[in-house]
Amino acid sequence: MSETFASLSLVPKTTTPLSAKDFKTDQEVRWCPGCGDYAILAAVQAFLPELGVARENITIISGIGCSSRFPYYVDTYGMHSIHGRAPAIATGLSVTRPDLSVWVVTGDGDALSIGGNHLIHAMRRNVNLKILLFNNRIYGLTKGQYSPTSEEGKITKSTPYGSLDHPFNPVSLALGVECTFVARTLDSDRKHLTETLRAAAAHEGTAIVEIMQNCDIFNDGAWAPLKDAEVRDENLIRLEHGQPIRVGASRGVFRDDRGELFIDEVTEANAAKVVIHDAHMDDPSAAFQLSRLSDPVRLSNTPVGVFRDVARPVFDRQMQAQIDEVSRKLGTGDFDRLLRSADTWEIA
Repeated sequence: MSETFASLSLVPKTTTPLSAKDFKTDQEVRWCPGCGDYAILAAVQAFLPELGVARENITIISGIGCSSRFPYYVDTYGMHSIHGRAPAIATGLSVTRPDLSVWVVTGDGDALSIGGNHLIHAMRRNVNLKILLFNNRIYGLTKGQYSPTSEEGKITKSTPYGSLDHPFNPVSLALGVECTFVARTLDSDRKHLTETLRAAAAHEGTAIVEIMQNCDIFNDGAWAPLKDAEVRDENLIRLEHGQPIRVGASRGVFRDDRGELFIDEVTEANAAKVVIHDAHMDDPSAAFQLSRLSDPVRLSNTPVGVFRDVARPVFDRQMQAQIDEVSRKLGTGDFDRLLRSADTWEIA
């Protein structure tokens, strides 16, 4: 196991080499032909061997939705849980089993609608979880209703005259609750997706990755401006820590006198003023500003990459340290064993 995966410091290593094939199950993969989930599944199965962790020490928890079929198709332990509750179930597992690498797979409907509170509290607590949020901007499993990330005016079966809701920006939401690792990538960019998964896995604490994913049946082309080879380079902002933030071939991100970000042509005169991306800045406000650059309808100026990657005490370790401290102060008995024992306790 690579020493770069600090989040796995308590997870036993395996001496048995693993490959992508080892993480494929005998279950028939049941997504619609052309679904972006296939690409994500292949990338995850190819990436997991890098962790150097035995399959029995990896767990995938999902909620409800097309993306939540994931545990059936990855040969590890896992649970297809209930709508929106995957982060809560995964939290319980993570804090009680530090020997596991715990991953959450969810969708924009599952995570941001009924599961909204569970998601934000897992992130603010900084539980040692890796959350993959598949965002296709639609409810696919229930056949095409608008979701919390659908753009205003979206025509769907449940909004025949256009959605009136203002959509969530998942990255902005995560940064707003000060999640310690926040990133965004695309299902169709295998290299970038794998690099982002690798960075998330290395992070100690909660890491959330929004994966912009296509639903070719109910919302085909939702991310077309970011995938079409003729225009994507002009619409995508590829964030790299320590590097100037460039937009396409000739533009860059600048900061005005009021501290607000804007995009302009880069010239010899202003090249030195292009904003340098700092993913390790403790204050999330700069990353939040970056997350607001994109146009939610046209998708111009959409940043992808790691927005924030900072160190903060991890909830799991703090909880165990607190239990150990209480046990030490009590002097007698085993507080941890008491918590895990019968339904009723007798106080002497």
